[in-house]
Amino acid sequence: MNPDISIIIPLYNEVDNIEPLSHSIINAMQGRNYEVIFVDDGSADGSARKLREWCAQHTNFRAIHFKKNAGQTAAMDAGFRHAAGKYVVSMDADMQNDPADIPKLLEKLNTYDMVCGWRQKRNDPWLKRISSKVANYIRNKLSREDIKDTGCSLKAYRRECLDHIRLYNGMHRFLPTLFKMEGFTVTEIVVNHYPRKFGKSKYGISNRAFRAFVDLLVVRWMKKRKLNYEVENE
Repeated sequence: MNPDISIIIPLYNEVDNIEPLSHSIINAMQGRNYEVIFVDDGSADGSARKLREWCAQHTNFRAIHFKKNAGQTAAMDAGFRHAAGKYVVSMDADMQNDPADIPKLLEKLNTYDMVCGWRQKRNDPWLKRISSKVANYIRNKLSREDIKDTGCSLKAYRRECLDHIRLYNGMHRFLPTLFKMEGFTVTEIVVNHYPRKFGKSKYGISNRAFRAFVDLLVVRWMKKRKLNYEVENE
């Protein structure tokens, strides 16, 4: 029987988080028909072996392994394409997202096509918090958006809507905008956010600011150039 819910988790060098995160998901999803798809983005720390061991013991967990690191957007896209559920959830593997929030996001899918997590109280170093606020402000200003936390990976989607979205490298940051451009409805809810216990963050100001700004200009261009017409029947 196909799962109702697919949980997609991009992963890069998170070996110590795999097992505790999986247990948290199991606790949060009791009584639900779901699958978990880890997408190993070319890890080199033993994550691939750990995933194979875990998935061999838990039938509703499976893993996709990239030959080499391809980036978060590619990992999310691969997870979306392999998802079998009617509803799809994405989240980070660093255990800063809380699986206990997943049912709340799914409940909102009764009335919306996409639900974004809003980390109202972030547990990150001050420099990362400030840089994220600045980036979020600029992103919303230039793209004419009102999403409070575009960088939160914890999101839920209707599967049939995801099938209309084509991702390019870096575009996972703009999924709410891409959904709206297709006429789909988007909302936000407050979610938990915890400090990282194991491993290191893969993203910082220096390795994403310029690329994210270029991607933002592309999305801005797409919104301005989007075809908008109605056919009047004769």
